[in-house]
Amino acid sequence: MKLIKWNNSPAFPDIFEPFFHDNFWGLNSKWNNIPAANIIEEDNDYALDIAAPGYEKKDFKIDLDNNVLTVSSQKEEKYEEQNKDYNRREFSAYSFSRSFTLPETIESEKIKATYENGILHIILPKVEEVKKEKKEIEIL
Repeated sequence: MKLIKWNNSPAFPDIFEPFFHDNFWGLNSKWNNIPAANIIEEDNDYALDIAAPGYEKKDFKIDLDNNVLTVSSQKEEKYEEQNKDYNRREFSAYSFSRSFTLPETIESEKIKATYENGILHIILPKVEEVKKEKKEIEIL
């Protein structure tokens, strides 16, 4: 048997290509993605916002170990319907974990987190020595 290399030509597009992507099978749903994160540096702190709609405050776990902040969640949903002729039970479990290496200039004892409107908001205060001071510069 001789092996022949398939060369996909633009003149003959591969109709099977979409079958091999996660989006086609619905695997890229909101529950299978790692939530997006924004990091904003401000004068006195960093703000870390993680978009996680559909969760509740109790679903999150935040750990700090050797300047690595890990945000994780495990959530289960159960649905049960009982009818005269049948019982229907469904359940699903979702989880994610994101880790961020923090700079040495963070006061780890003063980190605070809130969850509101689908956004996990974490404040990472800077130590006093590195806080930026605003200064007006005179134009000559």
